[in-house]
Amino acid sequence: MTKKAMKLMFEKHKDQVDKVGVPYVFHPFHVAETLDDEISVTIALLHDIVEDTDMTFEQLSLDFPKEVIEPLKLLTHEKNFDYFDYIKKIGTNQIARKVKLADLRHNSDLSRMDHPTSYDYERTEKYLKCIDYLESLEEK
Repeated sequence: MTKKAMKLMFEKHKDQVDKVGVPYVFHPFHVAETLDDEISVTIALLHDIVEDTDMTFEQLSLDFPKEVIEPLKLLTHEKNFDYFDYIKKIGTNQIARKVKLADLRHNSDLSRMDHPTSYDYERTEKYLKCIDYLESLEEK
């Protein structure tokens, strides 16, 4: 399943770059390599695929079980949905929360950028608040 997810992720994100011009595929790969089980790794590899490509949940459902699809749905941020409400929804699912924490940690790493802007620092502050919130749910 992980191999299938990795191939699909590379195919769908192959022409995309991140905010600093690095091939986007390195982001989901990095998030995945910080996790420790097949379901979480698979979800990490696919966590932006519906949001940022032409892939649909219906298509993914043909190749991946509901244990992957359900957390992926929570991790897919709809454009008009408040970001903190999105984070609260993620908090309701242990696997989605685990993957989102890894995603936020990677996105908060300003050392990836040569010259962070004030916007980058603001975004990082927002992400750090989300990390604190999601981590507080794990302690309960």
